[in-house]
Amino acid sequence: MTSGFQEIAAQSADWIAQVHGGPVNQLVGREFAYPSIFGNWDRSASVRSRRVEPLDDLTRENLLFFPPELVPVCDHPLVVARGDETRRRLLVRALHHYLNFTSELESRTVIPAATDLVHTYSGLPLPDQARADACKIVTDEAWHAQFSRDLQTRIVECSGEPMLPMTSPMFIDRLDVIAEKIQPHIAAASRILFAIVSETLVSALLAQIPHDQRLPSMVRHSVAEHARDEGRHHAYFRIILRYFWSALTAAERRAVGPLIPSIIQAFLEPDYRASATSMASLGFSVDEIEAILSESFTPNRVLSDVAVAARTTTRYFAEVGAMKDPATKDAFDLLVER
Repeated sequence: MTSGFQEIAAQSADWIAQVHGGPVNQLVGREFAYPSIFGNWDRSASVRSRRVEPLDDLTRENLLFFPPELVPVCDHPLVVARGDETRRRLLVRALHHYLNFTSELESRTVIPAATDLVHTYSGLPLPDQARADACKIVTDEAWHAQFSRDLQTRIVECSGEPMLPMTSPMFIDRLDVIAEKIQPHIAAASRILFAIVSETLVSALLAQIPHDQRLPSMVRHSVAEHARDEGRHHAYFRIILRYFWSALTAAERRAVGPLIPSIIQAFLEPDYRASATSMASLGFSVDEIEAILSESFTPNRVLSDVAVAARTTTRYFAEVGAMKDPATKDAFDLLVER
């Protein structure tokens, strides 16, 4: 028992020495001015002001549940030939997959990173207010995950379409592969970097769905509230990027920089598995699904869409000097010059 306490005492002494005499881990950076954008969070955050929307407008037979323009497979001849009902059911499934993506993204990518920032596990030298704001982000994102799940339940009730078991979003598999490449260079980097990228990408879904009058009001209003919260998160993680990038050594920047476009693409590339699962549930054959996917998601179309959505995040990395490394610049050029 005594030796255990001795170990704890020694560890605590080491920790105090690190906090007061050096970095908690290998991430070290200089201080920046931190302009908090969470001053009115108590009044404006969706978790503080959530309204439950009525279900009345979900009874109209011609109501769409998701913008068909954002579901390329809906326009494929093999899908069109099945009639409007098949397309409607695919769109219901697309909404479920979007809400599942949201819940998984918040729970498995953003909340862990924000928690690291709250408790200084990241090692970034953040002002107290920045850590307090990260705590608000944890609350926001947990709420986003919850109301996404709640909305899925309500959509089942109103659409008459059962919710199939959700597959794990493909972005998680893609990030796991990239994390293995990052970890040998800097152990603390991957979660913070993934969150910075995901929270600064401009989502077409968040931008378009709130204004699409064809959709159910509760879908539009839920996504609009999410978008308002994400506007604050976007600004926050843009600031965190400055702390993060300055904390890396030159060697770490050269190692991590060329991987950032792959992280961007991991989030933005379509979830082919979700689309395939939806079509399989509606009776499409394996050969039909393969044809629909390959012809709906051509490489040029996918890369062009990714490049457009990545422009803002790319600019932020340019602002902190990431493009000074030739390999990093080349990797970004391949991403955005489409």
